Amino acid sequence: MTTKVRTVSIVGARPQFVKVSPVSRAMKSSAMCIEDRLVHTGQHYDDTMSRIFFEELEIPQPDANLGIGSGPQGYQTGRMLEAIEAYLSADPPDAVIVYGDTNSTLAGALAAAKMHIAVAHVEAGLRSFNRRMPEELNRIATDHVSEILFAPTATAMRNLAAEGLAAKSVATGDVMYDAVLFNAQVAAARSRILDTLGLAAGEFGIATIHRAENTTVSALAKLLDALNRAAARFGRIVFPVHPRTLSILRRELSGWRPSPRMMMIAPVGYLDMLALVQHARWVLTDSGGLQKEAFFLGCPCVTLRDETEWVETLEQGANVIAGADGAGLERAVAAVEGRARSSAPPAPRDGPFGAGDAAARIVEALRSYGEGSR
Repeated sequence: MTTKVRTVSIVGARPQFVKVSPVSRAMKSSAMCIEDRLVHTGQHYDDTMSRIFFEELEIPQPDANLGIGSGPQGYQTGRMLEAIEAYLSADPPDAVIVYGDTNSTLAGALAAAKMHIAVAHVEAGLRSFNRRMPEELNRIATDHVSEILFAPTATAMRNLAAEGLAAKSVATGDVMYDAVLFNAQVAAARSRILDTLGLAAGEFGIATIHRAENTTVSALAKLLDALNRAAARFGRIVFPVHPRTLSILRRELSGWRPSPRMMMIAPVGYLDMLALVQHARWVLTDSGGLQKEAFFLGCPCVTLRDETEWVETLEQGANVIAGADGAGLERAVAAVEGRARSSAPPAPRDGPFGAGDAAARIVEALRSYGEGSR
């Protein structure tokens, strides 16, 4: 009789909900004997940032919700570390799976490693080489305490090898590609976001801003002014406003006014965002996940940062770096404006992010690790 490999998946933010969904589905559909428990730290806790993602992506309800909520980096990470340690102590698994680069990722990895529980890091090996980003520090620390590193790209594999981690690394492809392949047609059939907002395909762009370095008062003010100029020059921009960004706007930038061509809306669910990207002229974002989703869906992207971890999107000519100060935004939008974009739904193909089977590869590697560790 085959003994099940017992895992705990730790998630807390909307990009992680997207990443866990294909892995959870692969665990259910395989005969690989993985028994997983899902723990939600509560890092993203409101309906638009959490509940709707579980519903749309058909993710199992968490076995535990730690209810940590928001707060300064050290406070939030410390509370997560304490709560995750308590949860794992009650019934230790064979391995803890963490995703991406958030405070939930780091807290889950540290708690497990200190308890001598194997850590498996999905989306390992990403490097922006900008240590001012909290996400960069989270990635590096998580990779170096992990036992299994699931790398989404060849670049990530090279980064891990350069840090002496090649023996622990597995090239899997990107689980976000799996998620887009599975959900793009679902979004096309179910989403009514264009009708709700009164939008026509090809007549708008999308903007998102949420990263810590872009939501200081001075940085956000520059980016918002740059978005206004881009809207005035290029046309309507739909701007789903992240709670962190909205808080700064209300507290510190209450005098700022959006361009008449700027449509500010509440955050949207995953399917609605996919539908928007499928019909947008371009995407302006500081989100790593949205850079990739734009790439998968054939939509030109402009990155509102000075660098990106996803260098493959640059190499493929699908992404342009505008910089974080907004000064290069109009030039970058002009560079992608009018580019032909794909209108067909994405189909599995070999490329820089794998062939759409990353989740199955991850589940197989977890099974093999579990069997080898007994």
